[in-house]
Amino acid sequence: MNIRLLDLISPHSMIDFLDRYRKNEPLLVHHKGQELDSIQKLPFLESLDALIKHWSSPVQAHLPDVRDESSAIDVPSKDAHKLFACGMGLLFQDAQALSPILEESLVQLKQDLGLSALTFARCLIYATPDGKGTAPHFDQNINFVYQVSGTKKWKMAPNTHVGNPLTRHTMGQAPDSELASYLDDELPREMPQNSQTYVLKPGSVLFVPRGYWHETEAEGDAMALNFTFTAPAWMDLFLAALRSRLAQFPEWRETANGVASPDQRENAEEKLDSLLSMLVDDLPEWRASDILDVTED
Repeated sequence: MNIRLLDLISPHSMIDFLDRYRKNEPLLVHHKGQELDSIQKLPFLESLDALIKHWSSPVQAHLPDVRDESSAIDVPSKDAHKLFACGMGLLFQDAQALSPILEESLVQLKQDLGLSALTFARCLIYATPDGKGTAPHFDQNINFVYQVSGTKKWKMAPNTHVGNPLTRHTMGQAPDSELASYLDDELPREMPQNSQTYVLKPGSVLFVPRGYWHETEAEGDAMALNFTFTAPAWMDLFLAALRSRLAQFPEWRETANGVASPDQRENAEEKLDSLLSMLVDDLPEWRASDILDVTED
């Protein structure tokens, strides 16, 4: 049976969760019942050995210098256990390919959250050795973490340094050029003092809001399943609809000639200015429904 949002957040109501969701606040639930049995009973989640046995794709191993996806290598699944024994965390990507239950649950959860059809949804499985974890970072996506086995501590803090980031960032690393262009404040080099610790045990579910600072540490070997949603921003919906709209005009479909030539640059700018004038005249006729008709239907 596929998983619904209420299964993950119960006993909290949808109203309570959506309030936290809009405020970008985390939520931790310790499940003791049978709500998520369909996940727990998946054969490849019985143990790391079982997962590796079912896995045929490369596995991402996090190198000890950063302990993060920003410093990682892809290895054959047959070598994953050896690296895990050496203290490296492992990431198994697109785990929904192993199970129709996970595939259908991603579709259902995306629908329950009201996310755009352009959302990139997938399941990730993290295997973390005792005493290891991930370096402080934030993600550009929305995450629901289901703790399969072991105990994992999450240290989390709201992000006051940048609102609604479009990319992932690991603390101590240089931000990408786009992220750097819209930072509200200098990025920290250690977790903020107002951080809180959440302890996940088997059956726990943690909602990790987009952009929230977090670092993790396992107590005993641990494994977790993530439902991850990289949803478009309003700008992404607009840009998708804009391309669809401009494609209807042969003038916009012309080759952009002369833009890199000093001799032809002036003519190129004149041409583009005339196209922009067309767009300015057209934009007042746009409505939100026009954009959503392109992206959601």
